[in-house]
Amino acid sequence: MIKKRIIPCLDVKDGRVVKGIQFKGLRDIGNPVDYALYYNEQGADELVFLDISRTEAGHDLVLDVIEETAEKLFIPLTVGGGISSLEDITQLLNHGADKVSLNSSALNNPSFIKSASEKFGSQCICIAIDSHYDSEIGDYFCYTHGGKQRTDKRVYDWVQEVEALGAGELLITSMTHDGMKQGFDVTHLHAIEQLVNIPVIASGGGGQPTHFVELFEQTNVSAGLAASILHDKETTVNEIKETMTQGGIPVR
Repeated sequence: MIKKRIIPCLDVKDGRVVKGIQFKGLRDIGNPVDYALYYNEQGADELVFLDISRTEAGHDLVLDVIEETAEKLFIPLTVGGGISSLEDITQLLNHGADKVSLNSSALNNPSFIKSASEKFGSQCICIAIDSHYDSEIGDYFCYTHGGKQRTDKRVYDWVQEVEALGAGELLITSMTHDGMKQGFDVTHLHAIEQLVNIPVIASGGGGQPTHFVELFEQTNVSAGLAASILHDKETTVNEIKETMTQGGIPVR
């Protein structure tokens, strides 16, 4: 059985780590470099760095912060937020990122996934999907701009499309579960992972270590992402992994 990954996520706005609930009410948490060092020591398997200020405002890549963060890490670093060109990806990889996460740019121009995966390799390209259920239509749709704008793209169609275009990984955020700490959207995640053959990272809803056991028992996703419960030290990566081991889930 493949060992499951626990991945802390740093949402970074104007060079500071922030966290909200359902993408709203952001509060300042601290310095991303300090957190990267902490999670590295804690036994995290990877780290995700999302520059949400770039997503909202479109300013330059925070290459200095990313480079300083990468220098402190001995684990893979995925960087996302407003990446819109092959040159952006080149700069990020040159400044210490191991993978990039694409969302809006991929939805706006799906061929970007193909050209990026062909140039840098599928293992470098993670597609982030902010997924929200539309009760009127009865289906899940992809959202952009920090969860503010709904697209016409169905999530279940999009995950298959991006895999065919060469994406190497998916990062699925269930918007209604984000920051709620009530557990992952396992039904939705299970449906997604059955449609694709690439690794799926689950995001949104992890509130305690047992939620990660439930996630891996009820789905075949590759990894669980966590933010506020780790930032606020309500639990640690080590505690999550210990609980997973006790629950029979293989960890790294």
